[in-house]
Formats: sequence, structure tokens, C-alpha cells
Amino acid sequence: MSDALDQVPLIETVVTTTGTDGAVNCGAMGVRWGEPEIVFWPFHATRTFKNLCFRGEAVVHLTDDVLLFVQAALGHPRPPMHPASAVAGSVIEEANAWREVIVTEITPSDDGLARSRVRAQVVASGTGTRPPLGLCRARHAAVEASIVASRLRWLGAEPVSAELARLQELVDKTGGPREREAMAYVRRYVAERS
Repeated sequence: MSDALDQVPLIETVVTTTGTDGAVNCGAMGVRWGEPEIVFWPFHATRTFKNLCFRGEAVVHLTDDVLLFVQAALGHPRPPMHPASAVAGSVIEEANAWREVIVTEITPSDDGLARSRVRAQVVASGTGTRPPLGLCRARHAAVEASIVASRLRWLGAEPVSAELARLQELVDKTGGPREREAMAYVRRYVAERS
């Protein structure tokens, strides 16, 4: 299925969903960030996908906190949150902006991977108390490192380690404490699983 949203850039976000037990899950997710709709492709084995199938609601956050993003990609962060205004979900307090969404369609992906295309209607939105920091090469490097690390079992330890070494140079050259902490988190994740 191709539509106008396929032309919108894929934005890396942190998505909060609520499970059957009421627990909030924070998952990193690339989304097509449209105005009235958002589209994303969660893998079936993820909590995000299971929670979306159960509740059909989520909050999609923009954040420049690279450590939060990395933790959401590879672990289970518990940042401070407050209730969403229009869905039964949670807003991350330090997010730069967010959109509360209701799932309108879940379609199995035709890319051969165990994931589905989720289309969601934006029903509310908000902005945080501070503007985003802007572009930072180290932040982008740490995000990319977390994505590569999340694919460790498919790519193998050697290619992942080589890519992390390349990305570490960018973090060392242009990063601050938060970016360095995020990259260290990625490296620990890979070391524990290699």
C-alpha cells in the first residue's frame, strides 16, 4: 500500500503503550510522522505490537534525549510520565513533543519480516517545556548504534562491533556526557550478548 505518508521522512521516536497488566512500555520506533496520521512497523514479538493489538492506543514522542532513546531501543526505561489527555496512555515528561494516537488499521507487512504496518489517527498532541537541542552528530551516531545493536542476532558480532567502532569516533569527537553514556549503554548491551 502506497500513499502520501510513504513520502514523509521516517522519524525516530519513543512510543509508550500500555499492556494487559497496566504496565507502560517505552519502545524506540521509527514512524512516518504525518499531521493527521502516523504510520509505523513494529515487529510482532515486541511489547509495543502486543500492546497496540490489545489496547489500540499509544503516545508517540519526539525526544532529543539520546540516552532515553537508546534505553527504549535496547532495554526497559522508566522515565517520569503523566497520563495522556485523550488516550489511555502515558506521556514522557521530558519529551520535546508528542502525539496521542488511536490505531485505525493493522496490516501484516509484505516485506517478509514478522511485523505489521500500523496506521494511527492523531487525536491529541503536546509540546514539552523546552525546545529541542537541534542536530548533533554524536546523538545521531548513538541512535544508529542502538539500531545496529538491536540487530545483533541477524548481523553477527563482528559487523556490529566494526560499526560501533566507527560510530564511537563520532561520539568521542562531538558528544557530551549524555551521548557518551548512551554509547556506553549500547556497548554494554552488545558485550553482554556477544
